[in-house]
Amino acid sequence: MSGRLVTAGLLGATAVALGAFGAHGLKDRLALIPEAAGWWQTATFYLLTHALAVGAIASPSAWPARLWSSGALIFAATLYAMALGAPRWLGAVTPLGGTLL
Repeated sequence: MSGRLVTAGLLGATAVALGAFGAHGLKDRLALIPEAAGWWQTATFYLLTHALAVGAIASPSAWPARLWSSGALIFAATLYAMALGAPRWLGAVTPLGGTLL
């Protein structure tokens, strides 16, 4: 099995797990910051969407999958971190992930 397909599977499984955790395990905590639930939902959506994209472009060239995987992780991780109370300046890093996507 291709390493890119494994990466896509791991990104997808992580997105599903974090989406469920946000919906059930963090419901009260996410309510403390007005934008937190939206950030969490956006991060989960982008992570899952790009997991599918990485799987779809599992071609002989590794660079597109690497860039998309890195971008999805950076984009989602910064939003997840802010939703959990990390400093808002971290939001300035989020577009870097988006650029890699």
